[in-house]
Amino acid sequence: MPDRPPSALAVTMGEPAGIGPELALAAWAARANGVPPFLLIADPDHIAALARRLGRTVPLATVGDGRDAQRVFATALPIRPIALAAHPIPGRPAADNARAVIAAIDLGVELVRRGEADALVTNPIDKAVLMASGFAHAGHTEYLGERAGVAHPVMMLACAALKVVPVTTHRSLRAAIADLTVERIVAAGRIAAQALARDFAVPRPRLAIAGLNPHAGEHGNIGDEEVRIIAPAIAALRADGIDANGPAPADTLFHPAARARYDAALCMYHDQALIPIKTIDFERAVNVTLGLPFVRTSPDHGTAFDIAGHGTASAASLIAALELARAIAARRAAAPA
Repeated sequence: MPDRPPSALAVTMGEPAGIGPELALAAWAARANGVPPFLLIADPDHIAALARRLGRTVPLATVGDGRDAQRVFATALPIRPIALAAHPIPGRPAADNARAVIAAIDLGVELVRRGEADALVTNPIDKAVLMASGFAHAGHTEYLGERAGVAHPVMMLACAALKVVPVTTHRSLRAAIADLTVERIVAAGRIAAQALARDFAVPRPRLAIAGLNPHAGEHGNIGDEEVRIIAPAIAALRADGIDANGPAPADTLFHPAARARYDAALCMYHDQALIPIKTIDFERAVNVTLGLPFVRTSPDHGTAFDIAGHGTASAASLIAALELARAIAARRAAAPA
């Protein structure tokens, strides 16, 4: 029996008053450069109005089954309709549209689960607006974990030069330190090592484990988390056969020579991971959720309300997210059952 041909990727609109929808338009316009086919989950009237505002000619093709998107992508932007409650004004998010933003994510998950899309690519959301409307999650990662029944989804930020995994994510620094446990580090390390092997074709993944404190604690003289928590976690990972090393001082972990010694760095809190990768490759860094039963990627930037609607936002990170989603989905499809 012949293999099923690849389906398009499902792309959510994200916050409609942000740059997500115009990035989708720009990515479709770049399709001749090898952008993987995708369908956009959004309000067709909004997308048509936005294209006119930006002076772009973008034919839209409404698709009822996501598998039809591949067929029409060359000549029209496939769109799966989600109605917005209020017409979006660039740079001015409306609480009335929060329900539609969440519905677009839910539909994307369902399309992937039903085989109508090969992977989910999410555009940036405005978490403050969603939380004010009752959204009880810190971000996409946590929400998708709940939707998939995964207790501890893991965030990875990836670019050509660096992959980082924050062990704690959208928490205050005080809460992140309180949340840091041996078990949490071990779980993140295991999932990261599995993903590197399966999704990134790294035959023997090497993990560098960052310390929490300056100079990795200097043997307990500047904080004892490295001794009490991080070192035992590294020992547990090594007992699993994972090549894990550290705790390493974070201030010397990200220069080129250091990066050559590992495949991914486990970092103890959000900014410890995101500052280096955004410094190294801000425009093409991609957020990947590890541990889900489906592939999910996202641009590694926010809604950029200050430039929304101007047509100046770079689609490089969205295109990188599409390319990585397609590559991971293809590797999983080709893997032995």
